[in-house]
Order: sequence, then C-alpha cells, then structure tokens
Amino acid sequence: MTAPDVTGTSAEKTGTPGAPTGKRRRLHPAWIVAAVAFLALVGAAGFRAAPGVLMVPLQQEFGWSTTVLSLAVSINLVLFGLTAPFAAALMERFGIRKVTSLALCLIGLGSALTVLVNQSWQILLTWGVLIGLGTGSMALVFAATIANTWFAKSRGLVIGILTAGSAAGQLVFLPFIAALAQNPGWRGASLLIAAGALAVVPLVLRWLRNSPADVGVLPYGAQAPESTAVDAGTTGATSGKAAAVVESPGSSDSPNAAVRALQVLRRAMKVRTFWALAAGFAICGATTNGLIGTHFIPSAHDHGMPETTAAGLLAVVGIFDIVGTIASGWLTDRFNPKVLLAVYYQFRGIGLLVLPLLLGSSVEPSMIIFVVVYGLDWVATVPPTAAICRSVFGADGSVVFGWVFAAHQLGAAAAALAAGFIRDATGHYNYAWLGAAAMCTVAAVISATIRKDAVKKEPVAVV
Repeated sequence: MTAPDVTGTSAEKTGTPGAPTGKRRRLHPAWIVAAVAFLALVGAAGFRAAPGVLMVPLQQEFGWSTTVLSLAVSINLVLFGLTAPFAAALMERFGIRKVTSLALCLIGLGSALTVLVNQSWQILLTWGVLIGLGTGSMALVFAATIANTWFAKSRGLVIGILTAGSAAGQLVFLPFIAALAQNPGWRGASLLIAAGALAVVPLVLRWLRNSPADVGVLPYGAQAPESTAVDAGTTGATSGKAAAVVESPGSSDSPNAAVRALQVLRRAMKVRTFWALAAGFAICGATTNGLIGTHFIPSAHDHGMPETTAAGLLAVVGIFDIVGTIASGWLTDRFNPKVLLAVYYQFRGIGLLVLPLLLGSSVEPSMIIFVVVYGLDWVATVPPTAAICRSVFGADGSVVFGWVFAAHQLGAAAAALAAGFIRDATGHYNYAWLGAAAMCTVAAVISATIRKDAVKKEPVAVV
C-alpha cells in the first residue's frame, strides 16, 4: 500500500509565486509529522500518570514507605531530565525516528517488567532507570526539535500542540489506570501503559520523517530564495534547495551526540538568560511533575477522597492543560514570552497557596476552580521557554532547551522526594504545598527580569 501524496508540486511545497492554480494544494508533510509526534507523546505520557495512582496499591501490597516510592519517581525524573539534552543531540546525529522508536520500546519494557517486582530495588530499576531513560528521550525537547526542524512559522503554536500531547496522554490513561488499579489491580494498569507506548511504534516507523530534506520540501512556512527558486516541474530534492536549507538529522557530518550536547551546555552557561530559564523551569518541574503529578492523589487519599475521584480530578487537569498549552503557544507567537512566564508562575503559586484549604473527602466547587486554573497553567510555560531558547541560542536552541528541561526534571525529582519525606515525617503534605507556592513567586520574579536585550548583547556562536 503506497502512502498518500502529501507533498504536491515544488511550487506548491515552497509557496513560490507562479504555482499552478489548477491543482489542489496538498497538506504539507510537516503536519503529518506533527500528528505522529503528538501520538508518540501521548503514548510516552502514560507512565507520567501512573505513580500517583499506583503508589497506594504498592504500599498496601508490599508495605513500602512513601519515601521509597518517591525515590523511584525521583530517579525517573532525574534521568528524564538528564537524558533530554543528549536525546536532542542523538536525534540530530541518528535521526528523530530511530531515537523515538527506541524510547517508546524502553517505556514499554520498563512498564511491563514492573508486574514482576517484589522488592523495592526492582521498582527503582523499572520505574526509575528504564522508564526514566525512555521518557527522557521523549521529553518535551522532542516537541521543540520537531517544531524547529519542520516549521519556519507558527513554531509556538506547534510546540503548544505537541506539549499538549503529554497532557492528552495523562487524560487518556489516567482514568483507566485508576480503574485497573482497583480491579484487577496495579499490574493490569502497568500492562496498559506498556501497550500504549508500544502501540505507537509502528506509526513512528512508518510516518515520522527526520527532516524536510528527507521528502524534498522546505519547512512549513519557509520561502525559497529567489536565486534558487525551481521550476514547477522539478522537486526540492532534485534541486538540492531543501537540503541546503535544512540538513537531515542523522547526517554523517553531525558531531558525536554527547560531545555536541556538552559543547552547547558550555556555551549556554556563559549566558545569563540560560540560568534564569533553568531556575524558573526547575521550579516549574517541582510544582507539576514533582508535587501535583506524584503526590496529589495520595494527599487527597489522606483527606478521605477515593483514589478514582482524585484521579478524575487530575484527568480534568489534563483536559484544561491541552487548552492552556495550545493557547500559550498562540500567545507566545504574539506577546513577550518573559511576561507570559511571570504571569503563569504567579497564578500557579496562588493555586498552591490555597490547595491545603481545598482538599477534603468530597469535591467542592472551589476544588473544581483550582483544577481548571491549574490545568490551564500546567505546562503553559513550555512554549515561551522554548521560544526564548530559540531566539537567544539560534540553531543550538533545541539542545539548550534540553538542558533547561533537565533543570525542570531535577526540580521535579527533588520535590517528589522532599514531599514524600515531609509526608512520612509530619503525616501530611501541607508544608510541601506552601513551600511550592513560595517558590512559584521566586520563579515569577526571575522570569520578569530576563533581559530583553539578551540576543544582542550575549550572542552564542553556533558550530
């Protein structure tokens, strides 16, 4: 079976004046790639909903403490973050398709092996190491890589849509994971996560292309230089034009992935904006994946709320996260990204400040308001952060965003472990919520003071 023609003629692909008007303009391949990338992020996001739901059943069966299970999540989050910049470089070296397929297989393997665990060190290996490496390779830097490689315009919107794929994964999996954790049990939920990740692999192998040059087109929205414009009867691949504009990931001329990632980090560390973004994103990770994503359901359970009800609330967070992140991408294309970041962080801090007053055995209207607001703000920070990375660091932007995202996950890991320790030491999570609220105010101030002239005064050399 042959794939449908989504490229059209050269003039249609590049938007060159004088394109034949008698032929229907076909869908640009960038949107096919974006759709498959969205599904891949959905499949990879399954585990991100799991720890909060499965923590209580594992404690009941094995007697493990909250701190032990939080440590497994922390290992996962650390590897999730530290793998991201190297994954971005690996995608440049070996291609997006190979790295994405391997990452999904690691997630599936780690989740499937979880059903065999009976000692605490084994959950550290499956939840922590295997799934951490897999999800790290499918981190939000993947969305930035797709947007920067395939799109010359609407990058903020595309990053917002792809980032929403992670929220969609939580939305799709969370109610089923919660139900399966109750009956037949947490092992069935783990197998569902494995199946979700592996189901996307054939789509990735078939449809996810590494770069526009692979199919002989320019990135979506790019215009061909007049001096290299081609006739309507020739292809971008034949003229070499597309290849000249976008080098295909996986090129043999690409440097070693680890060396490239470390070289980019060394250059980025000399730029003040990098440290501001990293600090803000560390707090972002602490207040999303680290606290709410890991400990909201156990905390609600402490207040007498059924786990399935609390899981349903997080699913609602996922719904509004999709709306908020896509809207944030749209806003990022039109407004100052640093102002957006400051607003997002401050609203999140207000929500965390009042959360201890809202938790109870039943769902009150005030809790619904919190869930909606927090959902809209969940990862709305990603599009403006990625946009600043791109504007300041140019071609290094995707890898720099990988390092900024590493800070996000290190913050998440620290918060997940600290909140587990606080719960075991005090019997509640109140101090964790209040501390996170204070950190959000710090992030808002840091974001508001990002220098507007960073691009002009602190240029970064691109290899």
